[in-house]
Amino acid sequence: MRDILLIAVYAFVGAAAAGLIGAGLLRAARHRSVAVSLAVVVSVAVTAMLAGTLAVAWAMFLSPHDLWVVTTVVAMAAVVSLGTSLLLGRRVVVSARELAVAARDFGEGGVFTAPRVLAPAEFAALSRELSVTSERLTASRERERNLEASRRELVAWISHDLRTPLAGLRAMSEALEDGVVADPARYHRQIRTEVDRLNSMVGDLFELSRIHAGALTLNPARMSVHDLVGDALAGAVPLAREQGVRLVGDRVAAVPVEVDGREMTRVLSNLLVNAIRHTPEDGTVAVAAERRDASVVLSVTDGCGGIPEDALPRVFDTGWRGTEARTPPGGAGLGLAIVQGIVEAHMGRADVRNVDGGCRFEVTLPAARS
Repeated sequence: MRDILLIAVYAFVGAAAAGLIGAGLLRAARHRSVAVSLAVVVSVAVTAMLAGTLAVAWAMFLSPHDLWVVTTVVAMAAVVSLGTSLLLGRRVVVSARELAVAARDFGEGGVFTAPRVLAPAEFAALSRELSVTSERLTASRERERNLEASRRELVAWISHDLRTPLAGLRAMSEALEDGVVADPARYHRQIRTEVDRLNSMVGDLFELSRIHAGALTLNPARMSVHDLVGDALAGAVPLAREQGVRLVGDRVAAVPVEVDGREMTRVLSNLLVNAIRHTPEDGTVAVAAERRDASVVLSVTDGCGGIPEDALPRVFDTGWRGTEARTPPGGAGLGLAIVQGIVEAHMGRADVRNVDGGCRFEVTLPAARS
């Protein structure tokens, strides 16, 4: 037992000495290539084994022949181990360099292309993460470009929409001031109409700015979809009567939802006004609501004739006004953007698709808990 303890002590002392030297070498090479660090680690392991073996051999008074045999075996193991470590280190270095080049291109061009060279699992995982990040950044840049284009269009359209009624208001006010108007009451009514339109436009801009700034505050309460749709339909009846459009809302289930009643009524009102204005005379606008699994789906179907397929993804963009197939009679193109913002604030989504003779806008909301 005493001999075994002495052997362990001598082996530990020899290996510890090699380990301390290796630690110093690793510290000195901490800014060098990973291949150098791997070579140092392997060298330390082999040297520690050799130092421990020699210390034990010296303590046991081995013959020179036996000592030479042990030293030769350990030396050959050291050569093979060092060669293997250098080969492994070279592979790691090549993989790291390829990944660094790909990351540099990612930073300059914005698109990450994973290296083709075989890489360790950690580098491969890093490449996958960078690829996912690249895809997200590409999608984000595309959204940013679309948003910037929408903003430019919105500024141009808003400028035109403001200039036209303001010019009319100025002309009518000058005519009233000069006393050349035969029917002042008609001019007063027209001025009131234009002021109301401008006020509505400014209100939409303020609402949209709150949505984009994340300052939309909701006060959710439990209520029935039937009541929400009923209030929105009641508010849209005068416009529908003026346009000669029939409103149908007999497929509305009394499903409970937890929403901000005022904001959600605005969503439905915007959808109804949009549908009525784009539906020809004697057409029909249908409102429906049903429960699908854990969601409630409200839909507004009009008779607009359909939206071009290439324009469907832009319907909810800020400032979008449609195409020649769906010529807008007025407005700043903010209504549907406001709809999407309010619905997403309720953790829902807004969609649109073409149906026979028109299109259907769907608002999907989480159903209220039982």
